[in-house]
Amino acid sequence: MHSHRNWRTTLSIVLCGVVLVSAVTAAASQSRRAPSDQETLIQLERDWDAAFLRKDIKFIENVLATEFIATYGDGSRADRARELKLAAEFDQQIDSSVVDDFTVKVYGDTAVVWFTQTRSGPSRGRPLTVSYQYMDVFVQRAGRWQCVASQSTKVANPS
Repeated sequence: MHSHRNWRTTLSIVLCGVVLVSAVTAAASQSRRAPSDQETLIQLERDWDAAFLRKDIKFIENVLATEFIATYGDGSRADRARELKLAAEFDQQIDSSVVDDFTVKVYGDTAVVWFTQTRSGPSRGRPLTVSYQYMDVFVQRAGRWQCVASQSTKVANPS
C-alpha cells in the first residue's frame, strides 16, 4: 500500500506540473498573438506618418496602391505619382507629428481608417500647430494593406 500511495502522489505532482506548463504556455502564446487588422492598420498609419517626415519614399511606395487618389483640404486631388513627389519634396520643419483618435472599420479585404493628425513646428518664425482629420481607404492585397484613397480636412483652430 505504501508504494501505491507514492505512485498517486507522484502522478498528482506530474499532472499539476503539466497543468502549470500548459497554463504558462497558453499565457505566453496569448501575449504573442497576431495583431488584429485594426491594430495593423493603426500601426501602418503611424509608420506612414513617420516615413513621410523622414522622406522614406520606398516605404510610402509600398503603402500606396497604384490607383491611389488623395483629396486634399482645398478640394484638389493627386494621384500616386504626385503624392510621392510631394513626400520627396517636403521641406517644412516639423517638431512633432501625432496621429491618434483612430476609428477603424474592416469590411472583408477593405478597411476605412479615420484619425486625427496634429503637427507642430515653426512657421514664419512663430510656433504653429495644425490638425487634420483623415479618412483613408485600404484594400488588402497579397497579405498586406495598401491605401487606395485618402481625404484630409484641416480642423479649424479655436479662436
